[in-house]
Amino acid sequence: MDAATITQPHAEKDGSSAAVAPLAEAANGEPPPAERFIAPAKVTPVQIVLMVLGTIGFLYFARPVLLPVVLACVAKMSLKPLIRWASCCHIPPALSAAVALFFLVAAFGVGFFQLGRPAMTWMNEAPQHMTELRVRVLKLFPRAARFSAAAAAVNNLGATDAEKAAAEKKSPTLEFKESRGTSSILNWTGTLLAGLGETLVLAYLLLASGDLFLQKLVHVMPTLSDKKRAVEVSREIQQNISNYLFSVSLINVGLGVLVSAGLYFMGVPDAAMWGILVAVLNFVPYFGPVAGVILLAAVGLLTFDTLGTGLLPSAWYLVLHLLEANLITPVLLGRRFTLNPVVIFVSLIFWMWLWGVPGALLSVPMLVSIKVVCDRVPAMSPVSQLLSR
Repeated sequence: MDAATITQPHAEKDGSSAAVAPLAEAANGEPPPAERFIAPAKVTPVQIVLMVLGTIGFLYFARPVLLPVVLACVAKMSLKPLIRWASCCHIPPALSAAVALFFLVAAFGVGFFQLGRPAMTWMNEAPQHMTELRVRVLKLFPRAARFSAAAAAVNNLGATDAEKAAAEKKSPTLEFKESRGTSSILNWTGTLLAGLGETLVLAYLLLASGDLFLQKLVHVMPTLSDKKRAVEVSREIQQNISNYLFSVSLINVGLGVLVSAGLYFMGVPDAAMWGILVAVLNFVPYFGPVAGVILLAAVGLLTFDTLGTGLLPSAWYLVLHLLEANLITPVLLGRRFTLNPVVIFVSLIFWMWLWGVPGALLSVPMLVSIKVVCDRVPAMSPVSQLLSR
């Protein structure tokens, strides 16, 4: 008997024992060695906090780059149904996108130049208006005048006549502040125009490219179910954002027209300007209507002599806003956009702090997009429940 025939039974015995070992470990309740090392690593709460803080920091410092991109994507999703309708009429996407953006810019330009003159007049006369408003308020509320006089007396308590005369003679360097304010306004205007130009160019490229990015996204998805889900989520986000912005814009335009008509019949000067301003403010939840009520109250007190008639403009806007918020908007938007009011308020504060006024305007569309994604992904269903009312 040679060595091969001797070692063969031992090899079979070793192989059988190696095969039986995993079964024995499984019977004892222990996983096989291979399964012990492929367990996914758990993400700790500290890592989650660090990722969230890193994302917030990236969004804050990358604002000059990300804000035009987000605005262009929102504009693309809003105008996409118009481009799709034009493609059904055999119009190339490049031409229809150029025409749509041209009319959009022309409408904003005409509205700006038509209402720019009264707005500049009010801005130049703002110090005079503020002084007149203070006099009107003190005249309508005598107790407030006495309280202001008492506060001034307490502030000057203990000061000598020489110190009072020196304080009256002191005057701030108005010329320096004005030049600084002018330079800051010019810088802000240049930054705004540059951002608008970047947004328009990027929006045109996105609209002219059609569904190129969606096709790229579908191509990189590994499975057929993932491809279908990506197409469904993309189209649902686009449709919801388009419907939301179109409905809200239609509601706010109607609100502005009604406010302007009411102010015109009340005798308020520049009624069209105030109607457009409150319509724009109404795009910002919570804070926009409050600012509109305060602004129209100030305009009414400057226009009329009595307290009752002075508060009529703000009361008119408040009644229309309550009807819009509690009756018209729920009917037009339905249950698709029923978001948690607390989440909307927190999102508004967060995006306003992060990106300013554009962030406040984009807070609700971003929430709508996040909710659509969470509704489609089963693992994110708790987030969807949190966002829902």
